[in-house]
Amino acid sequence: MLQSLSKLITFDEFIEWLPEDRRYELHEGIIIEMQPTGKHEDIAGFLTQELTLEYTRMNLPYRIPPKALVKLKDKETGYNPDLLIVDRQYLVSEPFWAKKSTLINGASIPLVVEVVSTNWRDDYGYKLIDYEKIGICEYWIVDYLGIGGVRFIGQPKQPTLSIYNLVDGEYQAQQFTGEDLIKSTTFPELNLTAKQIFQAQKQ
Repeated sequence: MLQSLSKLITFDEFIEWLPEDRRYELHEGIIIEMQPTGKHEDIAGFLTQELTLEYTRMNLPYRIPPKALVKLKDKETGYNPDLLIVDRQYLVSEPFWAKKSTLINGASIPLVVEVVSTNWRDDYGYKLIDYEKIGICEYWIVDYLGIGGVRFIGQPKQPTLSIYNLVDGEYQAQQFTGEDLIKSTTFPELNLTAKQIFQAQKQ
């Protein structure tokens, strides 16, 4: 079943089918296979390492589950973000967590990160709107190739880290490039530049 061309599937059907060895998302009933590049995975791994060190140092009840899904309540849609931080103190309010490792409440997700590949329209479009609607407080778009639309990253295009913070129910954006020190509301003492993230290494 990768996807029947004539049949949309439900999120429950998607969960039952979902294989262990590959990454997939469900976009309004359509299965999408995620095929990240090596560089994409290197950046996601670097951020996982750095943010794990940060929340451990701050003694926060956080975890980074690699296969957790974010489910929209009113759509047959489930995203598997490149990096998702879970606040474990809110998991008791997540009805699908125990059996499906699926989250539906923004309060459970302090931060979500998407590393941009060729599907940049999903990250700047659908996911931006949906993560805002769910109420996720902070959303990073790591556009290490600088391929996002000009309306998102400006002109001339260049590698850009966009951080969206939820303010009165709407995302407000800040862009970071080059040697800019990023500013995170979730991790205010995080000491990383945009360039370090794009290169996936400390300097």
